[in-house]
Amino acid sequence: MIVGTEWLVDAEGCRPELLSDLPAVRATCERILNDLELRTVGEGLAHQFPSPGGITLMYLLTESHLTCHTYPEHRIALFSLSCCRPRPRWDWETQLARLLGAARVTVRCLARGAVVEPEPAAL
Repeated sequence: MIVGTEWLVDAEGCRPELLSDLPAVRATCERILNDLELRTVGEGLAHQFPSPGGITLMYLLTESHLTCHTYPEHRIALFSLSCCRPRPRWDWETQLARLLGAARVTVRCLARGAVVEPEPAAL
């Protein structure tokens, strides 16, 4: 039985000034949540690190969670979206290029809770 899906997304070649801009990172995450019709529990919790100003942002969802970690010095943003109800695939590549200037986006999608029965032992 599959109980959820997790998307692990690496956005590389992003514009560093956007990766250290909390309103821009928050707007990107909220775009993901709105487009996928996910429901937040409270506000997203954010922490901005000292220069170069990377950001960690987490949203608790009724369906699970969304996290984002930015590394302006490496021009990388990492996203993890875990969801326990079926959702369509978001267009990570196009949207992150537009919102953060990503040059390359790698998306891995994992089925969570998929139980694989072991093979019976050979006699």
